[in-house]
Amino acid sequence: MSDQFSLKGKVAIITGASGTLAGSVAKCLSNAGVKLALLSRSKSSVTDLIESLPNEAVAFESDVLSEERLKSTRAEILEKFGSIDILLNVAGGNLPGATIPDDKTIFDLDMSDFQKVNELNLNGTVLPSIVFGKAMADNKKGVIINYSSMAVEQAITRVPGYSASKAAMENFTRWMAVEMAIKFGDGIRVNAIAPGFFIAKQNKAVLINEDGSYTKRGEAVIRNTPMRRFGETDELNGAIHFLCSDAAKFVTGVVLPVDGGFSAFSGV
Repeated sequence: MSDQFSLKGKVAIITGASGTLAGSVAKCLSNAGVKLALLSRSKSSVTDLIESLPNEAVAFESDVLSEERLKSTRAEILEKFGSIDILLNVAGGNLPGATIPDDKTIFDLDMSDFQKVNELNLNGTVLPSIVFGKAMADNKKGVIINYSSMAVEQAITRVPGYSASKAAMENFTRWMAVEMAIKFGDGIRVNAIAPGFFIAKQNKAVLINEDGSYTKRGEAVIRNTPMRRFGETDELNGAIHFLCSDAAKFVTGVVLPVDGGFSAFSGV
């Protein structure tokens, strides 16, 4: 592999480290020689993951919605590893009250859950970016990658809270990319990936029946994905590796779809 793609010796933080997508990219980066700081509300939730990784990885109990806790975590990571080179903001999610199933309408939206979803997906990206981005600004070098969604570019039914929060997060990605480049130099880059439909813990029951067949929603997704399949979790990792590496050193402020053509397809 060309040196411009090398990540060996880098230190990466992964928020929401107990999730399916986070676990997959952790293994990819660890295999590339990256040292990992895995953030989760419970260290025990990433014990199995750490044991499966070939390179150094440490669990840190933290909360992406607590600036105070994130700052103390930053100090712990810097003491342990000496630097912060990469931040992957994987933490995110949805709540039942912020969704609109077929038998309800927008007027049934639970504003409490809507607010919680916005806090998790938007603030849960903004706060880590600010706290850990400060270490990057001090060092004049670093990479932040946020996790967006296909729900931003078009109106995907049922998920108004998730869609709104991810749309705001995409705007913040572009804003922070500009801010960091102008005020702290071209060594800091901020981008996002926009996964298509991947089977993970949170959405499996929505897309796949217990017998392995597709649900009605799963069938609709496949119809609108030109590759006619769901993504494999490791198919996100090449794009992430690229964005983390010097091969992408002139790439900032972009949102890269990894979606089997979903975002390009009109459905007709």
